[in-house]
Amino acid sequence: MTLEDFFKQNTRVALGFSGGVDSSYLLWAALRYALSVQPYYIKTPFQPQFEYEDAMNLCKKLGAELKVIEYDILSDVSVAENPSDRCYHCKKALFTLLKSRAAKDGFDTVLDGTNFSDDISDRPGYAALKELSVCSPLRECGLTKDKIRELSKEAGLFTWDKPAYACLATRIPTGRKIENVLLEKVEICENYLMKCGFSDFRVRLYGGGARLQLKESQFALLAEKRLEITAFMKQYFDPVLLDLEGR
Repeated sequence: MTLEDFFKQNTRVALGFSGGVDSSYLLWAALRYALSVQPYYIKTPFQPQFEYEDAMNLCKKLGAELKVIEYDILSDVSVAENPSDRCYHCKKALFTLLKSRAAKDGFDTVLDGTNFSDDISDRPGYAALKELSVCSPLRECGLTKDKIRELSKEAGLFTWDKPAYACLATRIPTGRKIENVLLEKVEICENYLMKCGFSDFRVRLYGGGARLQLKESQFALLAEKRLEITAFMKQYFDPVLLDLEGR
């Protein structure tokens, strides 16, 4: 099955849109092949501001109206307590909300951007999507991450080479309660590191401090800027550690 075939069978669709590589290409395809598509962005403390801005910019470039739903995901205790299956509870809450909003807007079919490369055995959130009958057309059509990047570049989408980005909640160790102040500190530090020239990295909580996961190819940049980075990050985390295994 191709995406064109999928949208011939599913002509009116709602899309859980993140502004990442996968959902951006899926939106482009839906705008091209479906009769009607409505992208929704659920804005929670788990998404950094740059992801929201990317989602808005991509929709603007494609001429799609993005509907934004604000939701305090930490009001859900099963998410805030951060159990090992947190992602399941989070996805279930978010897509239950999205399905309800989409139905009110006249859309019965809801999509997400799971692709064929995603290891669903390691993604409890995918089980929640299946329980809610959310469709994953990229996966159904056998489109891998690499292929989606290739097709996105051909389509002129600025997201084609965007690094994969897991939500901010993944920076907090399982079992440690997720609090807004922790998410805000992580986002501030990751934004700073982006401005320093780093990409595809993580700032993970480690005790009272933070552990940096960088690509080994960027260790030299860290060494060059070590003092200024340490001084900045120590405003929020102490100690600041480097994961020598790299990312």
